[in-house]
Amino acid sequence: MSASGTDPTLRAGRREWLGLGMLALPALLVSMDLTILHLAAPAISADLQPTAAQLLWIIDIYGFLIAGFLITMGTLGDRIGRRRLLLIGAAGFGIASVIAAFSVNAEMLIVARALLGIAGATLAPSTVALIRNMFHDPGQRATAISIWFMAFMTGSAIGPLIGGGLLEMFWWGSTLLVGVPVMVLLVLLGPVLLPEYRAPAPGRMDLTGAVTALIAILSVTYGLKRAAEDGFTMLPVLAMLFGGLVGVMFIQRQRTAAAPLLDLSLFRLRTVSVSVVALTLGAVAVGGIGYLTVQYLQMVAGRSPIMAGLLMVPPLLTGIVTTLLSPVVAKQMRPGVKITLGLAIAAVGLLLVSRAEDGSGVGWVVAGLVLLFGGIMPVLALGVTIVITAAPPERAGAASAITETAQELGIALGIAFLGSITATIYRQQMTDLFPSSQVPTEAEEAASATLGGATGVADQLAPGMLQTAAQAFTDGLQLAAIVASMILAAVAITAGVLLRRTQIPSDSPHP
Repeated sequence: MSASGTDPTLRAGRREWLGLGMLALPALLVSMDLTILHLAAPAISADLQPTAAQLLWIIDIYGFLIAGFLITMGTLGDRIGRRRLLLIGAAGFGIASVIAAFSVNAEMLIVARALLGIAGATLAPSTVALIRNMFHDPGQRATAISIWFMAFMTGSAIGPLIGGGLLEMFWWGSTLLVGVPVMVLLVLLGPVLLPEYRAPAPGRMDLTGAVTALIAILSVTYGLKRAAEDGFTMLPVLAMLFGGLVGVMFIQRQRTAAAPLLDLSLFRLRTVSVSVVALTLGAVAVGGIGYLTVQYLQMVAGRSPIMAGLLMVPPLLTGIVTTLLSPVVAKQMRPGVKITLGLAIAAVGLLLVSRAEDGSGVGWVVAGLVLLFGGIMPVLALGVTIVITAAPPERAGAASAITETAQELGIALGIAFLGSITATIYRQQMTDLFPSSQVPTEAEEAASATLGGATGVADQLAPGMLQTAAQAFTDGLQLAAIVASMILAAVAITAGVLLRRTQIPSDSPHP
C-alpha cells in the first residue's frame, strides 16, 4: 500500500495518461463549438442569407441539443458501452462538421448543427465516465478530471479567438472543420488507448423518461435564451414554467422507475447536492459575466474581436494553473474549505469587474476575470470529481451528465439573468435620451434596445449619444457583477457551513 493508503497496483500508467489526452481533445472541441460561430454570423448571413430567426437557430440549436440530450446519452453510455458511444459520437461529430461547413443554405446548416449537438452530447459524459474507469487512485482521478475540465473550459474561451483567426484567412465553414482531424484520430486510437465499460445489469432504457427530460431541458434552455435577448417577457417565462412543470414530472418518474435515468439517491449526499449547486451558480457567474465582458471589451473599450479574445488569455491561463495545482496544493483540505475559498476569490474578482468604467476599465475587468477564473475553475472541477466519485461505477455516465447539465443550464441562466439586469439598466437610462425631432424612429428604437443596436446606427445619432449608451451598458455591467458576487458569496458561506466536517465520498477502488 502507498503512503496514502491506496494500492499502488491501481495507479494509472502511461497508457491511461495518453488516453486522458485523447479524452481531453473532444471535451475541448465540444465546448469550443458553442462559441466558435459567434464571429462568423455576419459571413454566414452574407453567404446563406438566413432570416433573423434562422440565424438564431444556427447559433443556438447546437447548445440546446447538447443540454437536452446529456442525461439520456450519459445513461445510454452506461448501457451500451462508454467507449463505443464515444467512438460513435466522434464519428458522427466529424461527419456533421463536414456537412455543416459545406452547407449550401440555412436549412441545411441548421440540421447539421442539430446533428452536431446530438453527437456532442455523447462525447462529454462518455469522456468523464471513462476517466472514472481509467483512474482508480483518488489523487490521480482528481488530477485527471482537473485536466479534462481545463480542456472543457479552454474550448469555450478560445472559440471566438480561433474563429476570428480562421475568418481572417478562410471562409466561414473553416471554423467548423477544426475538430474533424481530432475526431478521426479519436476513432483510430480510441480502441487502443481507452478501455471499454458498461453496466453489468443496466435494465431497460427509460425512453419515456428520456423524452420527458429532453422536453424539460429544451424548454427551460429556450426560455432562458429568449429572456437573454428580449427580457423576461411572456414567451420565455411560459417556456421556463412549462419546462419546470415537465421537469417535476420527470423527477417523479425517476422516483418510481425500475432503471431511472437520474440517480436521485446521489442528492442525499450533502457533498453532492452542495457541489451541484456550486456548479450551477458558478456557471451562472462565468457564463453571464463572460458574455457581458466580451461585449464591454469590444463595444465600450473599442477592442477588436481578436484583441478581446487575447485579453481573455490571462484569466484563462490563471484558471488552468489553479485547476491543475488544486489537487496537489489542497490534498489535506476538506471539500467545504476548497469550495468556500474558491468561491470567495471569485466573488472578489467580480467586485473588481464592477469597477469597470466607460472605456477606461479594461485593467479592472481583466484583473477581476483573473480572480474569477482562478477561483471558480478549481471549484467546478472539484464539483465534477465529487459527483463522479460518489456515483457507483456503473452509473458514472449518468452522474457525469448531471454535472454537465448543471453547467449548461447555469451558463444559460447566467446569460439570461445577468444579461437582463444589464439590459434593464441600459433601457432605463436610454428611455428619455432621444428627442424624436433629431433621431429617426428606427434608429431610436435600435439604440434604445441594446448597445449593439446603438453601435449599428451610430452615424444617425446625435453627438455624445453613443458615449451615453456605452456608459449605460457599463452601469448595467457593474450592477450585474455586484449581484453575481453576492450570489457566489452566499454559496461560499453555505458551503462553508454545510460541508465544514464533510469529506469527499469514498468509493470502491475497483472498476
